[in-house]
Amino acid sequence: MSDLKDDALDFIETSSDHEIDYIPLISQEDAMAMDKQEFGEELPILALRNNVLFPGVVIPITVGRDTSIKLIQAANKGNKIIGVVSQMDQDEENPNFVDLHKVGTVAQIIRLLRMPDGSTTAIIQGKRKFKIDTPLQTLPYMKAKVKYLKEKNVNVKSSEMEVMFKSVKEQALHIIQESPNIPSEASFAIGNIDSPSFLVNFISSNMNADVAKKQEVLEQLDLKKRTYMVLEHLTLESQVLEMRNQIQSKVRKEMDKQQRDYYLTQQIRTIQEEMGDNPQEQDVIDMKARAEKKKWNARVSKIFDKELSKFQRMNPQGAEYTVQLNYLEMMLDLPWDEYTLDKLDLKRAAKILDRDHFGLEDVKKRILEYLAVLKLKGDMKSPILCFYGPPGVGKTSLGKSIADALGRKYVRMSLGGVHDESEIRGHRKTYIGAMPGRIIQNLKKAETANPVFVLDEIDKLGKSNHGDPSSALLEVMDPEQNSEFYDNYIETEFDLSRVMFIATANSLSTIQGPLRDRMEIIEVNGYTIEEKVEIAKSHLIPKQLEEHGITKKQFQMDKKTTKKVVEEYTSESGVRGLNKTIAKLVRNRARQIAMEEEFVAKLDISELTTILGPGYSRSKYVNNDVAGVVTGLAWTSVGGDILFIESSITQGKGKLTLTGNLGDVMKESAVIALEFLKAHSSWIGLEQSVFDRYNVHIHVPEGATPKDGPSAGITMLSSIASVFTQRKIKKNLAMTGEITLRGEVLPVGGIKEKVLAARRASIKEIILCEKNRKDIEEIKESYLTGLTFHYVKTMKEVLEIALTDEKVVDAIDVV
Repeated sequence: MSDLKDDALDFIETSSDHEIDYIPLISQEDAMAMDKQEFGEELPILALRNNVLFPGVVIPITVGRDTSIKLIQAANKGNKIIGVVSQMDQDEENPNFVDLHKVGTVAQIIRLLRMPDGSTTAIIQGKRKFKIDTPLQTLPYMKAKVKYLKEKNVNVKSSEMEVMFKSVKEQALHIIQESPNIPSEASFAIGNIDSPSFLVNFISSNMNADVAKKQEVLEQLDLKKRTYMVLEHLTLESQVLEMRNQIQSKVRKEMDKQQRDYYLTQQIRTIQEEMGDNPQEQDVIDMKARAEKKKWNARVSKIFDKELSKFQRMNPQGAEYTVQLNYLEMMLDLPWDEYTLDKLDLKRAAKILDRDHFGLEDVKKRILEYLAVLKLKGDMKSPILCFYGPPGVGKTSLGKSIADALGRKYVRMSLGGVHDESEIRGHRKTYIGAMPGRIIQNLKKAETANPVFVLDEIDKLGKSNHGDPSSALLEVMDPEQNSEFYDNYIETEFDLSRVMFIATANSLSTIQGPLRDRMEIIEVNGYTIEEKVEIAKSHLIPKQLEEHGITKKQFQMDKKTTKKVVEEYTSESGVRGLNKTIAKLVRNRARQIAMEEEFVAKLDISELTTILGPGYSRSKYVNNDVAGVVTGLAWTSVGGDILFIESSITQGKGKLTLTGNLGDVMKESAVIALEFLKAHSSWIGLEQSVFDRYNVHIHVPEGATPKDGPSAGITMLSSIASVFTQRKIKKNLAMTGEITLRGEVLPVGGIKEKVLAARRASIKEIILCEKNRKDIEEIKESYLTGLTFHYVKTMKEVLEIALTDEKVVDAIDVV
């Protein structure tokens, strides 16, 4: 509620000094009589700013305008009756009729008071409402012809009205009680008002609302509606007041608690100082003692001493105290020039690598080379290796084996989804909650400055508006720069040159060029079926038996059963899926043991369908009975596979249709193959015009699987040539290679995976580019048993090898 009520109460209390004993509270009968009182058709109009006068209510007003002073003086000498109307714009200094509301209140001047500052204050009391009808004059003051407004008859004795009046009074008293700015005498005044209409007017005049809201209440002639409007406003104001008081109370409690904690802390510090037991001083002593044992150089020691001196001058209650303490502790926890001794027994290292991983000869060879140089030279910068290959082939676990072989600590940092540069370089320590980058954090965890550090999934680094973490890694992965790696948190260089970084990736295409150039790429290929069987026997089955608490006497699998699991229940280059499948078989045996069922220790091959469900057969070579069907070799993220290129022709106008969810590069290969055959149709004994009389449709089965890449070029060439000539493709033949419009065959990648896929599919002969010969020479001879390779340079050679002279059954005549 507003402060105007305070002024009115002050007047009521002190008016005895001005020969007025009191202003009587208005009864309901007085209010009704006042509403019928006549004051004449013409009234001088006083513009009221920042307030609204209600009937029966007494308010003081300060008279400052010349026109207002003249009006008050003239009225005071006459009948003391004036019309009071609120201004629409409170900032208007010289209001006219257009600046006033239409509805106002007749007022009687009770007294004029000369204030100490020379201004005049008039005490006025509202009588009844009126509406300006016709303006009569504006000078020397405003005067108008008015119409008096009559209140709507309302039964104030009804139960509904009594409840509403009671609610209004209770809300008003509640607000007075909750608000510290309203004097308690206001409660006494409201409590003694018996007239419902005067109660509503009195509260409306003094409630905390703007002029527009009060004017709206004044213009409402229905007492019931007016009461409801006031009650609604009081309820809202009460809620706001309660909320404000709750907030203030909460803040006050928090401040009291902080002051209490500060007081107690100061007392504890004083007691501790008297007893010679200051925790801050003890922290400094402990850190100095730890610093003396560190092996850091003079530069780092100088930085630490400077920061420790700054820490001693800080207030323990300040936010920066904890930040500085954390920084100093991080400096002390880091392994400055602390290294583990390498175990340089190459034979032992070779045994460990062979024990943990089957195959992977190139990787093992590279590690042993590093150990050999380290043994001879005594000191060298660690290589930055990147193991690249499909999932599940053991890239990450290789890091653990290498750490074991070297006798070093092992740490792993997953980079998948990292998109903030500060994850690598850290935050500046000036920020609360700042921390070093994950490189430094992992070195702290390793407690040595030369661990084997695996940067897992480096190809899945993200990028955002917070920086590019792959660019931040450039310094980490460069042996010429990482001896002075700068982390934003520790604000000085840290030597990473002795750390052996090993990155892993599934794809090199997503690694930016400069970062890829800094790493030594070692391809980790997929395993053959024979290798997977051996891995399952030597590693996976013993591991699952140990994890499930089953002995070798309770579960056994022979090679034949294991091979069937590999071939029909997994489809991957690695052994992750195989490990899960074996775990399912072992869990089934654990259930049989726990439920005391009868079982045979050796798992029979016939039980696989019962436990694992029906298997699926891999893509196998079918036959060469259909013209236009050629077997190609493909590389996928889970290893190699074979695919079939199918072509058919129908009479038309030479239109080419491609289906099978093919990518742009693969579509372009089909176009090149068709156009090349058109240009060299004589090679297959056809005229060029033949291609303009037939529509060609090329399809690659398994349409739900996206396919792309140039390696199916020679396969599509052979398929189109076969369908137009109706000649069979050589039996048990597969091929892979890119083609050009000049008729050349270009090399492709993923040769080992493709060769392994060909063996699984019972392929006997493979056509490759001559430049892929070196890839075949790098593959173990045991993997190539039973395969014959044809190395070609031109597309003409491909057709000479692939096409036989035999026509297919029911061959059509293509003319």
